[in-house]
Amino acid sequence: MAQQYDELAYVYARSLFELAEDAGGLDKIGEVLEEMQGIVELSRSDPAFREFLSSPIIGLGPRQKALKSIFDGRISDLVLRFLLVTNSKGRLGHIDQIAGAFDALVQEAHGRIEVDVITASEAEASPELLEAVRARVQSVLGKEPVLHHYADPAMIGGIKMRIGDQLVDGSVATRLRRMKEEILGKGATQVRSESERFLEGAS
Repeated sequence: MAQQYDELAYVYARSLFELAEDAGGLDKIGEVLEEMQGIVELSRSDPAFREFLSSPIIGLGPRQKALKSIFDGRISDLVLRFLLVTNSKGRLGHIDQIAGAFDALVQEAHGRIEVDVITASEAEASPELLEAVRARVQSVLGKEPVLHHYADPAMIGGIKMRIGDQLVDGSVATRLRRMKEEILGKGATQVRSESERFLEGAS
């Protein structure tokens, strides 16, 4: 999913990306991405491990030793060193954000961009629609779109796209909301105008 990540997550991700690039180019970057995604998946599937990463009760020193015990020989030295540094800075609880930002950098390096396509139902995302979105994004941005489809019944109909940190909203719900705001806004203006005319006539 295309997500927005905080600036600090990108700082850490960029540092890891550059280290991986120096250590072996795109092949090494791909290896690091797999390891980071594996760690994030573990944290999502194992509440105890997730708590271990983020709990303020666990001191940095004990967690540092535990990280070495858990991951030494199971992941690359580069990623292990990165985890230790991230822990020492108190940011290990944000590893999912950092991994997500790292993935975005990898996609960018390969000339790809992640695009969330959101419709009111699964059925509305026909192959023809997704292909039209893919072709349009590629034409405008010159990058290969990696599409992720999601359903949001609150939309009623239409389509929304999130490209990086930009939201393109063409949903029916949004159009109705804007119409309501416009009508209410014009109504208030009209009431004020009629009141002013009435007061002028009474003076």
